[in-house]
Amino acid sequence: MDEGEVTERGAHHVQSLERGLAVIKAFNADAAELTLSDVARSTGLTRAAARRFLLTLVDLGYVRTDGKYFSLTARVLELGYSYLSSLSLPEVAQPHLERLSAEVRESSSVSVLEGLDIVYVARVAVSRIMTVSINVGTRFPAHATSMGHVLLAGLEGEDLHGYFDAAKLEKLTAHTLTRQQDLIAELERVYRQGYAMVDQELEEGLRSIAAPIRDRRGRVVAAVNLSTHASRTTPESVERELLPSLLAAARAIETDLASAPPTRASHG
Repeated sequence: MDEGEVTERGAHHVQSLERGLAVIKAFNADAAELTLSDVARSTGLTRAAARRFLLTLVDLGYVRTDGKYFSLTARVLELGYSYLSSLSLPEVAQPHLERLSAEVRESSSVSVLEGLDIVYVARVAVSRIMTVSINVGTRFPAHATSMGHVLLAGLEGEDLHGYFDAAKLEKLTAHTLTRQQDLIAELERVYRQGYAMVDQELEEGLRSIAAPIRDRRGRVVAAVNLSTHASRTTPESVERELLPSLLAAARAIETDLASAPPTRASHG
């Protein structure tokens, strides 16, 4: 950066941050794996500087390497979660949730994964179905929720291993999956079938079903669900009567996210 650029941007400008972000942005759909030389050439950095930034990103968990090639990890999605949660996704999802809940007369929600929890970013409540109130910003442990199962099933292997290394699979009800092998088997099933159902694992009497919301590249970035009282539904009736509408809503949200202006949904 020359002196004129420093003067124009002001003393607040942190060049190292700019360069670190440039390294992350060097990766894209056409360049998912890059060598050190590739990154240096793409960013204009020296090989030594590119190496320092890449290894720092590896240490922070945003980049992985096999010793020669570097690639981004799913953790970079965290950089977009604040924007996703505060603007783009809720705005896009809310009208779809309203239509979905009006159609099936059940409460609907959208959440994202933050650490070991799901965080609600949009919601339409038809009735009070839990002993605690659920609002935007409410967090629940991912292992005991349908949206959590969908989001965990969408993680890449390394990130899922990291989740299990940190998670405490607390038994919230008699139905909660608390053995790692059982939860892994369930996540594999969720991945294959494209949706998750959780039957009274978070709270007795609560049955919910969830579907993934994917971005333009097919990555699971959020989940949408319907929740109902177990006393007036069965797992079979939920799949038969609620799942088709839920999947249609998920696809509609994906379509709107993909077609939204980049300035409004660039992280979707």
